[in-house]
Amino acid sequence: MGKLKISELKNEILSGITVSLAMVPEAVAFAFVAGLSPIVGLHTSVIIALCAAIFGGRPGMISGAAGSIAVVFVSLVNLYGVEYLFPTVILMGIFQILIGVFKWGKFSRLIPHPVMLGFVNGLAIVIFIAQLNQFKIVNEFGNKVWMSGNQLYVMIFLVLITMGITHFLPKFTKAIPSSLIAIGVTTMLAIIATRNGIHMPNVKDFAGGSLDGGFPKFHLPNIPFKLETLKIILPFSIVATLVGLIESLLTLSLIDELTDTRGQANKECIGQGIGNLINGFFGGTGGCAMIGQSMINITSGGRGRISGIAMGISLLLFILLGSKVIEIIPLAALVGVMFIVVIETFAWETLKFRKRVPKKDILIILIVTLITIFEDLAMAVVVGVILSALNFAWEKGKKINGIIEETPEEKVYILEGPLFFGSVTSFKDLFHPKDDPENIIIDFKNSKIMDHSAIEAVNSITEKYKRNGKNLKLKHLSEDCKTLLINAQELIKVNIIEDPIYFIGDDLLD
Repeated sequence: MGKLKISELKNEILSGITVSLAMVPEAVAFAFVAGLSPIVGLHTSVIIALCAAIFGGRPGMISGAAGSIAVVFVSLVNLYGVEYLFPTVILMGIFQILIGVFKWGKFSRLIPHPVMLGFVNGLAIVIFIAQLNQFKIVNEFGNKVWMSGNQLYVMIFLVLITMGITHFLPKFTKAIPSSLIAIGVTTMLAIIATRNGIHMPNVKDFAGGSLDGGFPKFHLPNIPFKLETLKIILPFSIVATLVGLIESLLTLSLIDELTDTRGQANKECIGQGIGNLINGFFGGTGGCAMIGQSMINITSGGRGRISGIAMGISLLLFILLGSKVIEIIPLAALVGVMFIVVIETFAWETLKFRKRVPKKDILIILIVTLITIFEDLAMAVVVGVILSALNFAWEKGKKINGIIEETPEEKVYILEGPLFFGSVTSFKDLFHPKDDPENIIIDFKNSKIMDHSAIEAVNSITEKYKRNGKNLKLKHLSEDCKTLLINAQELIKVNIIEDPIYFIGDDLLD
């Protein structure tokens, strides 16, 4: 058992080191997107990675400076300056902590599976497209152009070598993460190619200079503390809060499925919030869980908190001591690792869904995928959830019906199916107040009143039977329904079955 624990610890640490290497170019790129120094993106990733790993609710998930968050802050920095970014990130962290404290993270469980599939497919395609930019170089005129000739061929060769080692090495040994070995081998090959006159772009080229830096420094935002400032930063902080948590909680759900374990959504909200709160006071941009790096970690054997902590510490050590080593890593190695991530992230089974899944679900997957690619994640998820809810309402609305039991003196409608806004039209069509006998019973034993539209529909039916001089009784209503049915209160038969009390699973677990 002791040896097993040592082996697991080794895998956790090595996996964290591997992920930290893959984090460097993305952290630098996302800092550029937000108009910040590369070192800001690296410091941001260190802080939120450590906080999420220590305080979060999903061991094995990796967090860092994220492009989805950086995009939200671009216009803020351009319009008001970088100092307004930091209080926005602080407010974002506070909101995320409050969401976790009030246990609102559990609502992520309401995101339907087709939306989840559309999210991972869209994100995989976004990651793939982003890597294509590494096949461009700056020409003598300062313009970015596609590689050509021997440089392009060597770049493709190194990418394929990285992918091959990453994919096939685990079939022979898992002693060391395959992606770490692949990065090392590809770096040596790139050095050989450069010495032979074929320069391979590396991390230093990508960053535009040295990555030397120190510890993050405490920084109070240099802004006027007044109501006008709050009006400026509040909208950006709300959007960033939602985008960060949606991406984090969807990544959490994906890792839950891959590892057959269960993370704690509310605790993860708190962990993300602590990371962003501290980032705001240390001059960092916002961050969240990163699906690409999380996938690298999981596939490399990192399943616990140690891997996330090792990633944050490794990245900090690279900044403090090992920047020269990081700078020589060829972009081809990191592109190869990310291409493997794309392959493992994309839900390939969706390509076989045509005959096995309802067409409406396939359409939702496609819409969420496209919006994720061309717009942003938050909008994609919101649109997907709305479409799924409407589809659910439509399908359930068609299923309500009534079993009729009739005698010369009495007619009983035994309802089957939920009564809510989507089914009230079908509900009303079941009844014929003018033609029905004098005594009518509507039995809700196999039905349930779900919302205000349903209450109004029942009130409307009872009113129609009143106007026609019929005696109507309602059976098997819950106590809450009884008190809400205004028109029918004098007609309800005292035959009430109380509704059971339901608990959402996350209330018990988080």
